[in-house]
Amino acid sequence: MPPKHWERLSSSLDKSYRVFGLRTDRARSPRTGQIHDFFIMETAAWVNIIPVTADQQVVLIRQFRHGTRDVTLEIPGGLVEKEDTHEEAARRELREETGYESTEWTLLGSVHPNPAIQNNLCYTYLAGNVRHAGDLMQDDREDIEVVTRPLADIPDLIRKGEIAHALVIAAFYRFFMEYRSAAGAGGCPERKK
Repeated sequence: MPPKHWERLSSSLDKSYRVFGLRTDRARSPRTGQIHDFFIMETAAWVNIIPVTADQQVVLIRQFRHGTRDVTLEIPGGLVEKEDTHEEAARRELREETGYESTEWTLLGSVHPNPAIQNNLCYTYLAGNVRHAGDLMQDDREDIEVVTRPLADIPDLIRKGEIAHALVIAAFYRFFMEYRSAAGAGGCPERKK
């Protein structure tokens, strides 16, 4: 028998932080009838961008991550602000975090980062033929180094653990397994301008 939706009896915001809020939902199990509390991180949608230059280099960023207390190799990304669409956020984050811009944008899809405890989506965009347009526009909470790597090297960087961020790996999965394979061996399908 497939799982059923749980009846939510109450929901309250416990605390709100800059980038997320903590919510407690009290819900009844459809199987046992027992009532349990569940803790949810409420956050805005996120965006990730795979920026690829005309000569097939991926623009990546290195930055310190407080959760793991380590420097990571990632693609640019960030929160979707209330006034933005997710594509507008992707364009802004690419420019701010890398100094690059693009006029070729393709939505590759979205994923739920962790549906057990989070309520948001993460959208992944391919930015084609990116070009350097100026300096980074980092905020006080960022310290970013921009690096480029050949697109063909990305799977090996993931295998070696140099790229280990789950949402970045999901983005590259979408690119290599869904988008690139849909184009066949001859290249990429038509991009959204």
